[in-house]
Amino acid sequence: MKTILVVDDDADLRSLLRAYLTDQGYHVIEAAEGSELWTRLENSTVDLIILDLMLPGEDGLALCRTIRARQTTPILMLTARGDEMDRIIGLEMGADDYMPKPFHPRELLARIRSIFRRSEQQNQAQPPRHLHFSGWTLDLAARHLMSADQVVIPLSTGEFRLLKTLAEHPNTVLSRDQLMDALAGREADPLDRTIDVMMSRLRRRLGDDAREPTLIKTIRNEGYMLLTHPQGGQPG
Repeated sequence: MKTILVVDDDADLRSLLRAYLTDQGYHVIEAAEGSELWTRLENSTVDLIILDLMLPGEDGLALCRTIRARQTTPILMLTARGDEMDRIIGLEMGADDYMPKPFHPRELLARIRSIFRRSEQQNQAQPPRHLHFSGWTLDLAARHLMSADQVVIPLSTGEFRLLKTLAEHPNTVLSRDQLMDALAGREADPLDRTIDVMMSRLRRRLGDDAREPTLIKTIRNEGYMLLTHPQGGQPG
């Protein structure tokens, strides 16, 4: 039985999620704010954290960043409807997915199951230690980028996931749905600009001119493609 920690200051919502997820075969524990979250993590083995963005005291984004720095427990973030930037920042801080409030419990359950499937697949996989492209090296263990002159460039969790997906499929057009699946385990909403915003940030990391990109190319009405050059090498 997997344990889910629900962190939300809304007692009614916590009670609803505890009852529903318990019926679905999960063990559910609760926390109303950050200090309770740390107590639960110290005293229990948690398989997934459902974390509300708006909490008293330390907010969900700050907690997400701290959790991710300490451990790899999957995080599903709850956000206010329509607040696109909060969703983007949440994914960059290391959340595995996000859900806008209000939501249907069945959709939440589907997201939870998707996160667990992806987590299990990642644990079973044996990826290469590095990915090389056009003079750049993506370190899959340290989760940072290194330039040809050995300058280390830190990446947010979201940036790392997207760049890893692109580097694993060089010179291949990846749709926004495919990229969102790599980022959050699902297809992109037609009005969601998360992928576009994060691609702009990745281009800045790579020093790639958005007006005339030489590394990450936008394919109109299709998606994005990582362009590689012969000196980039192969995954290793």
